[in-house]
Amino acid sequence: MLNFLTSTSAAGGLGSTVIMMVLMIAIFYFMLIRPENKRKKEAEQMRGAVKKGDKIVTIGGIVGVVVDVKENRIVIETSADQVRLELEKWAISSNETASENAKAEAKKAQEAKAKAKAAKKAEKANKD
Repeated sequence: MLNFLTSTSAAGGLGSTVIMMVLMIAIFYFMLIRPENKRKKEAEQMRGAVKKGDKIVTIGGIVGVVVDVKENRIVIETSADQVRLELEKWAISSNETASENAKAEAKKAQEAKAKAKAAKKAEKANKD
């Protein structure tokens, strides 16, 4: 009978240990793995959307304008001397042109929202 009691309590301890391990794995997935995969996907989309004329920054800190886009490589022009470099697409850190366009669109949206709010306020004042 003593064996029966100790084996059930040990099984209960084992069950709680397994539950804790599953919980830890789930936390790691949602806190570390999933956000990293999302960042990788966004970076890949950004690199795939690079087009001729975009201003980019490489991982090494080189700033240039894209002159030619190939399947896995890009050619950038880095200065007024028209120095051209051929780089792999994975070396692109950020697309400054896309960032500036996104900021401009956000600003336009904010201004449109403010105008709509002012129009509603003026309309409400006219009704009174």
